[in-house]
Amino acid sequence: MTREQQLAEALIEAADTLVDDFDVIDFLHTLAERCVQLLDVDAAGLLLADQRGQLHATAASSENARLLELFELQGDAGPCLDAYRTGAAVVNADLHANQERWPRFAEAAQLTGFLSVHALPLRLRSTVIGALNLFCSGPGALSDQDVRTGQALADVATIGILAQRNLHQAELLSSQLQQALNSRVTIEQAKGVLAERRGITVDEAFDVLRGHARSHNLRLSDLAKDVAKARRSGAAADLLREVDHTAAATARPEAG
Repeated sequence: MTREQQLAEALIEAADTLVDDFDVIDFLHTLAERCVQLLDVDAAGLLLADQRGQLHATAASSENARLLELFELQGDAGPCLDAYRTGAAVVNADLHANQERWPRFAEAAQLTGFLSVHALPLRLRSTVIGALNLFCSGPGALSDQDVRTGQALADVATIGILAQRNLHQAELLSSQLQQALNSRVTIEQAKGVLAERRGITVDEAFDVLRGHARSHNLRLSDLAKDVAKARRSGAAADLLREVDHTAAATARPEAG
């Protein structure tokens, strides 16, 4: 397989992030392996930020690369962190020359057998969600073509990951909206039950329902569901008994 064919296959794999059963961890491991195949590097690893912006070592092409990424996170210093924080690539960083910049990371990387490192941000415009680390056992520079190829892979991966996050967020919001709509229907039903039993308006029934929920530290939707179904247990039973008792007490003088 030629380099162009490998690149095309890698881009197709990145496009697969848009399918429903997308596995982000498996994809990132594949991306790290593709970088080693396509670029003039010996190992690759990825740091990915969670929804709170906390970076995690998520994938690597080798155990040495994975351990270095963990070491970088623990020391809170290194090329991947710089790329993530600034959104700019760190290219052709000679580890011996960067001893002062990343003292602990540079020492650990050299002990592992790496002499130079590169880091490319996982970025879409102003949004940065992680970084790609590229490790080299020799001091040679990464070509402009390799930098462009590596950044292209990182960019496509970023688009796919963000699309998945937005999809799940949209699904979550849709689910929450549907739940809110369902709760609204249940509350209306509960208001009707209370209004009929006590002979009050639906607005007054809602005040009774909400007041009981608050005084008993209950979710309004949960109490409404039980009241609507006239369940004779728990807080709903207490409320219904209370309503029936008040209704009966109100009706007695009229009967007399």
